[in-house]
Amino acid sequence: MVVRGGRVLAAGAAASVAIPAGAERVDLSGKTVMPGLVNAHGHVNTPADLTTYAQYGVTTVFSLGNEPASVFAARATQNSAALDHARVFLAGPVLAPNTAAEARSMVASDADQKVDIVKIRVDDNLGTAPKMSPELYRAVIDEAHKRGMRVATHLFYLGDARLLLAAGSDLVAHSIRDYVVDAGVIGVLKSRNVCYVPTLMREVSTFVYESTPMWFNDPLFLSHANKEWVAQMQEPDRQQAMAASPSAQRYKVALEMASRNLKTLSDAGVTIAMGTDTGPTGRFQGYFELMELELMAAAGLTPAQVITAATRAAARCMKVDRDLGTLEAGKWADFVALDASPLTSISNVRQISSVWIAGNRVAR
Repeated sequence: MVVRGGRVLAAGAAASVAIPAGAERVDLSGKTVMPGLVNAHGHVNTPADLTTYAQYGVTTVFSLGNEPASVFAARATQNSAALDHARVFLAGPVLAPNTAAEARSMVASDADQKVDIVKIRVDDNLGTAPKMSPELYRAVIDEAHKRGMRVATHLFYLGDARLLLAAGSDLVAHSIRDYVVDAGVIGVLKSRNVCYVPTLMREVSTFVYESTPMWFNDPLFLSHANKEWVAQMQEPDRQQAMAASPSAQRYKVALEMASRNLKTLSDAGVTIAMGTDTGPTGRFQGYFELMELELMAAAGLTPAQVITAATRAAARCMKVDRDLGTLEAGKWADFVALDASPLTSISNVRQISSVWIAGNRVAR
């Protein structure tokens, strides 16, 4: 692979790729090279998070909501051959209007900020909070579409998925977690080419800290994990509260349904994009993405399907595949070198030798 100006100039068999005179050579003999991971649903709280993502091989993240001005500023400077941290695309504020007029005004504000996708939340937190009404989310979606903007939807329930897809939602940003997906929903997802983002690790985060997870002893995790979060997740009072939480037990069941629905949708030909909802406290950026890939494989997807969902498919779903998602001439040279092939075992995504963004090696 030849890289010039941060982009792939040529890639292929050694005999078919001419190496320019004087080129700097980087020997990756014995390594498996794959495109950098594209996270279709994360959250970026500070520009420093973009380095953390990159250190685990996540080279692009769609931050779906509530980013500060500093992260908008990071997006403005990322079209650079000198980039050495993850790329970020933004949703701006998660819209929560009280009237249809306010919904349209909020979308207009999103447009002024030049967000990459509009984000709404249609969920009642297992019956403990109000849920956005169809009148309001239809106004958001209608106004967004009038402005040429797409809408990503946080949801939980199959019934809401039906209504949101009928209203024109462009991205299902979480799993359907209450019932088995039916032929009607599958048909709409396929006919409208709406992508589905499972975020299985989001469910894990809702119950796993009832005790200290095994991965808290993993050197790969500890190498870049937020130390304050690690300490908080081990506080006895926090762990006892989670162990006693009825919602935590319900989310365990939701994870099982989410995994089942992921396999069903993948088998039906629905496009799957890897996402995690990392960024809130306890949802560890970068490391959770690697675990997400393993959960997707545990749900029944092949390693090749999982890798595709985390690279080419995610880039296409998020409309950035002109520049990202595969390693071919003209695209940004964002890639990961692994010590073992993830096609043999998806867990080999943990065997990171080096990470490169725009052809620049990420400090790890």
